[in-house]
Amino acid sequence: MNIFSSVVALLIAYLLGSIPTAYIVGRMRKGTDIRKVGSRNMGAMNTFYSVGFWWGALVLFTDIGKGVASVAIAQAFGLNQYVVFGAGLLAIIGHIFPLFLKFKGGKGGAAAVGVLIYLVPWSIPICGGLFLLLLLITRAPTISYGICFFFFPFVAWLINHDIPLTIYAIIVGLIPLLGYIPRLLEMRKTGGSWLHVFKRKGLKDRF
Repeated sequence: MNIFSSVVALLIAYLLGSIPTAYIVGRMRKGTDIRKVGSRNMGAMNTFYSVGFWWGALVLFTDIGKGVASVAIAQAFGLNQYVVFGAGLLAIIGHIFPLFLKFKGGKGGAAAVGVLIYLVPWSIPICGGLFLLLLLITRAPTISYGICFFFFPFVAWLINHDIPLTIYAIIVGLIPLLGYIPRLLEMRKTGGSWLHVFKRKGLKDRF
């Protein structure tokens, strides 16, 4: 294995993850630090609510793209599966602890989605369809895609038949899910009940 290529791929992955898309959009459009408004998360959903729908969509697809690019570049270098896995993890870590913002970033959810949909392509229609179904039921985008993280490992196991990939999908999914626990507890306190947290009146019902 080429050590130099591995180091370069991992460094690129971290730097890609560190690009603070939501922060840049918030500053450009509103002149505010996205980490200090709304849910205070540097992510797509906070951008949706605090800046605007299309700007949130831009952040979402860009952050997913960071995850995709990190593992795709490592694969393009001809590196083994575990270095590719490491590149994906570093892209997520870069989003959570971005070099360009004194290591204070988001939860890494969209970057994690990008990593997983690239490595487990069948997850796109399966988890994509599940997300839309859950969104219709809950009206809570973050809750809906958070639940989808539980299904990536099953797709990797049942379709890819790849045990290391299945374990990796569990690890990748746990990173943003654990990061959202404080936010879930905050929403429970503000919303009054877990039912309100998991089933909203509409997409604009936010607390």
